[in-house]
Amino acid sequence: MTGWMEKPERKEGGADLGSKVNYPDDKEAREMIVEAGRRMYAKGYVVSNDGNITCKCGPDTIWATPTGVSKGFMKEDMLIKMKLDGTIIEGTEKPSSEIRMHLRAYREDPEIMACVHAHPKYATLFAIANKPIDSRILPEGVVQLGVVPCAKTVIPGTDDVPDSVAPYINNYNAVLLGNHGVLTWSTEGLRQAYYRLETVEYFAEIILFSKMFFGDDVNRYTDEQIEQLIQIRRNLGITRGGRPT
Repeated sequence: MTGWMEKPERKEGGADLGSKVNYPDDKEAREMIVEAGRRMYAKGYVVSNDGNITCKCGPDTIWATPTGVSKGFMKEDMLIKMKLDGTIIEGTEKPSSEIRMHLRAYREDPEIMACVHAHPKYATLFAIANKPIDSRILPEGVVQLGVVPCAKTVIPGTDDVPDSVAPYINNYNAVLLGNHGVLTWSTEGLRQAYYRLETVEYFAEIILFSKMFFGDDVNRYTDEQIEQLIQIRRNLGITRGGRPT
């Protein structure tokens, strides 16, 4: 799978909107979406037909997963190419009703290159408790994510979903959907958006198990150490994420 494992996603220039962006071509975008879907299904981040994935292939166009199809058994010819206004350009399947959440993310921040939505177990436990993932115990969590806030609980598939996530898009790297899993995104591409999903779930699992086994008797990074971790984050080009409390 060259689009995922070997061929790097390409983005030139800085974070400003004047930078030249090289988008993945159609073949590469489709390959990456299918591979990400297989990984999500294999890891148990989705079951049945859950979840959805989108990837930009141009400034106003994305490839998206179809509704009613397991991400573990998805084929490239099932995917849908569409504009950011929702117009379908290519494909015979229908997009998920949750595509509106993805489209809203792209409108909130035009530099976003990909979005991933799934229902990983441990992160979803935080979502149903309406608790943010906010901890100082894991360096990877602080560096790669920061804080993962929790949006209010709304009915899936409605316009309330994109409205609930919109306030978090420009300041964070992921958001918990109240009672409904996780949305991650990236200005670098689909690989990073997918890796953030893995990190969210791992972070949530470590927090929950540390609480179960040790209660509050765990080491936490100091304010000074948190500043150092945030500087590492900045050095990696990650400009959002917030500061753990």
